[in-house]
Amino acid sequence: MKRGVFLDRDGVVNRMVYDAEHGTVDSPANPDQLEMLPGAAEAVRALNDLGLPVIVVSNQPGIAKGKMTLALQEAITSKLQAGLAAAGAHLDGVYYCLHHPDAALPEYRIRCDCRKPKPGLLLRAAGELGVQLTDSWMIGDGLVDVQAGKAAGCITVWLGAWKCDMCQIARDENATPDLVAQDLAEAVQMIVENISLAKA
Repeated sequence: MKRGVFLDRDGVVNRMVYDAEHGTVDSPANPDQLEMLPGAAEAVRALNDLGLPVIVVSNQPGIAKGKMTLALQEAITSKLQAGLAAAGAHLDGVYYCLHHPDAALPEYRIRCDCRKPKPGLLLRAAGELGVQLTDSWMIGDGLVDVQAGKAAGCITVWLGAWKCDMCQIARDENATPDLVAQDLAEAVQMIVENISLAKA
């Protein structure tokens, strides 16, 4: 078994979408809204070049909330993979939690083990892909990503500006990340340096 890198999707690999009508920021609801973040595909390719499995693990309750269809979700994933492929990058796995405890659709209205902050997606991916969770990395832009990564035994990387008020919230929620990076490219550079030091 080898180490791998788990990535949240929205806000890490692709942009979040602003809904001007409702004044909210959310995941893309159709493939036309999917836009790769600058440098994200190249960062994934750098991980590919290191031989590290790269796996997306993401809460995607849009279907459960009645905002989109499974076909649209699959089309968004296909466009994401095509965008990565155009830069010579690829994902070794994509794992979504489609559930939500307050889902509009009854079949998705369950309290599951895969919705982050629970580690179910990481555990399932690791088992299916032969990834050793200890010393693997979980990269995300939300505290639930850090919590899921910690619960799975990963090194956690939080993306964004680490403000003082976040420190207390993170401590209260047992979600203090091991590392903080501005974006995926910087997080990957940290991983590259970590591996280089380990080999030295």
